Amino acid sequence: MAVQVLRSSCSFSRLLSKNVPSAGTVSRNAAWWSNVEMGPPDAILGVTEAYKRDPNPNKVNLGVGAYRDDNGKPYVLSCVLKAEQEIMASKLDKEYAGIAGIPEFTKAAAELAFGADSPVTTGGLNVTSQCISGTGSLRVGAAFFSKWYAKSKDFWVPTPTWGNHTPIFKHSGLEVKQYRYYDPKTCGFDFKGAMEDFSKIPAGSVVVLHACAHNPTGVDPKPEQWKEISQLFKKQGLYPFFDMAYQGFASGDIDRDAFAVRQFVKDGQQVVLAQSFAKNMGLYGERVGAFTVVCDSKEEADRVMSQIKILIRPMYSNPPIHGARIAARILTTPALRSEWLKEVKGMADRIISMRKQLREGLQKEGSTRNWQHITDQIGMFCFTGLNPTQVERLTKEFSVYLTKDGRISVAGLSSKNVGYLAKAMHEVTK
Repeated sequence: MAVQVLRSSCSFSRLLSKNVPSAGTVSRNAAWWSNVEMGPPDAILGVTEAYKRDPNPNKVNLGVGAYRDDNGKPYVLSCVLKAEQEIMASKLDKEYAGIAGIPEFTKAAAELAFGADSPVTTGGLNVTSQCISGTGSLRVGAAFFSKWYAKSKDFWVPTPTWGNHTPIFKHSGLEVKQYRYYDPKTCGFDFKGAMEDFSKIPAGSVVVLHACAHNPTGVDPKPEQWKEISQLFKKQGLYPFFDMAYQGFASGDIDRDAFAVRQFVKDGQQVVLAQSFAKNMGLYGERVGAFTVVCDSKEEADRVMSQIKILIRPMYSNPPIHGARIAARILTTPALRSEWLKEVKGMADRIISMRKQLREGLQKEGSTRNWQHITDQIGMFCFTGLNPTQVERLTKEFSVYLTKDGRISVAGLSSKNVGYLAKAMHEVTK
């Protein structure tokens, strides 16, 4: 019996050896992904990689989209560290959050955006779900509109807009169109062009608005212009979709930065809002965000929430808890909230100071150009008005790294390098 089994085993082995191709054959025949094309490098990451390779000791990286202190180092807010210590001392479990996230966080996020006494939050008209930072919030929102918004699949974004807006909306099957926003002649807001375009956009269309600190230009409408825009949206029947990634970080005032969102709500409009806590709390890697739909009634809100949960479940099931716990504790603990408000204002003030120093530095160098737009713009990013040729000279001759469209991250400036940048900008523009 043993001999028979052995012979059978040997026969089976020979059979396998005849049918199993050699390693070389497998390599040739199993080219399952031969159709995959090499994608283009990320524009921002490419700037950073080139910066790292440059041996010039005076090199400056103005491409990074994260806050840096005056020594050029990443900054962790003290209120974040304290909140984290309190959370760790509480010895909380690591159980899954619900599909819509941590309730303490979603409630606090909505109140931060709309105001604690807003009829939206007090009346239970907001459907707020915790999402994976601003990108995830936009993605959930795009999926919800793609599935349930019946009036239009057109999403109108400003020209220019954050580079991730278009792929996020397109990946959800939405049609992306553009309206005028930035005026390269003035390096400011094209109010007339935007209003003309809004008046021609078909009713029911969704229009994406940067609530504050427009990315990438740093150009925002003035409060009176926001009021006119809101009234025109009501008249035209346009649906406002706000992206608010910089509340508090833009001006240093959380209420001022939320003006546009609150004005639209005050005017009786049902808005949609994507929030991020990356910049204003320095929680970049924690990926803390929220997506809100303002509804007409509590009954409508319940239906909307049920469908948002259904969309989130196959995407990522539920969001991470640690960063949301930090944000919730800061927003709901009076001492930590007070400390946060001071720190976020400090970050905003440093950015504003760098803008002022850059403009003064250009004037000191003898530049006769009008650089007022540098201080008129707000937030982390500044559209300098430099053209691609001037940008190329900045990089080649001075090792100053920025995107080809002339956008700089003001957070990359410090008291140590702002004078060097002013001199370099003057040299390539005189």
